[in-house]
Amino acid sequence: MILAGHSARIDLVTGSKTSRTAGTRKERGEEYFTLWQRIVLIVVPAILWALVWLLGNTWRFEVIAEEGADPVRYGQKPRPGVYCFWHQCVLPGSFYFSRSQAVLLISRSFDGELVTRYARHFNYEAVRGSSSKSGREGFLGLRNVIEAGGSAIFTADGPRGPAFKTKPGPIKLAQLTSAPICVFHVEPERAWALNSWDRFMIPKPFTRICVSWANGLSVPAELSESEFEDRREELNAAINRARHNARAYFGKGAE
Repeated sequence: MILAGHSARIDLVTGSKTSRTAGTRKERGEEYFTLWQRIVLIVVPAILWALVWLLGNTWRFEVIAEEGADPVRYGQKPRPGVYCFWHQCVLPGSFYFSRSQAVLLISRSFDGELVTRYARHFNYEAVRGSSSKSGREGFLGLRNVIEAGGSAIFTADGPRGPAFKTKPGPIKLAQLTSAPICVFHVEPERAWALNSWDRFMIPKPFTRICVSWANGLSVPAELSESEFEDRREELNAAINRARHNARAYFGKGAE
C-alpha cells in the first residue's frame, strides 16, 4: 500500500513517488544528525527488530472482544480506521500488527527517526509530524492513507504521556476523515515492566498475550469544544475498558 518498490516510496501527502535518497540532506532532515547518531540509526533499529522478531515468534496471541466490537486478528489487514491503544503496549502491539501495512504518525526528532526505521522493518510506513509541530502535514498524510483504504495507528497517550490520558490527535483525525476509531489493548500474561512514565511492557518468551477489543466510536466533522472533550473522554474510557478486560482475562486486578 505504501512502498513502491525497493528504491522508491509513495509520498503520503502528495501521492507522488519519491526516491528514498532523493533531495538534499537538509530536505530529509539529516542535517540535525551527528555522525554518531547516523551510526546509531543504522545499527540500533535492525538489532531491535531482530530481537523483537525472535521474541515475538514465541508469543501466543489470544483475542477477546466486547459484544459489537470488530476485532482484527494477527496477520489480518484491518479495515480503514483510526486504531488507538496505550503507549505501554507498543512492543507487543508492533509485532501483532506487523502484517497490517498500517501507517504511524511519528515525530521528526532523532527518536522519531529511530522509531521510523525500526517500524519499517515490520512493514509499517510513517507520516512524519505531530499534533504540535508539522501537524497539518502529518494529518493530511494520514487522511490520504485512510481515504486510500489504509489504516492509522495511534498511541493515544504518547509519546510522553501522561499515561492513560488520550491526546487530541485521534479525535482530530477521525473528524478529518469520518473514519471510525477502533480501540484495543495488548496485555501479556507475563512481562517485564520498565520504570518509565508508561510502565512500558516487554512480554516474556513463550507468554500468552491477550489482544482485547472494545467498542470504538465515531466522530462527526463538526464538534463544539465541549463535545470534542466528551469524545476524548469517551475514547479514554474505551481504551481503559479494553485494558481492564484484558487484565481480567488473566486474573489480574486493577492497577
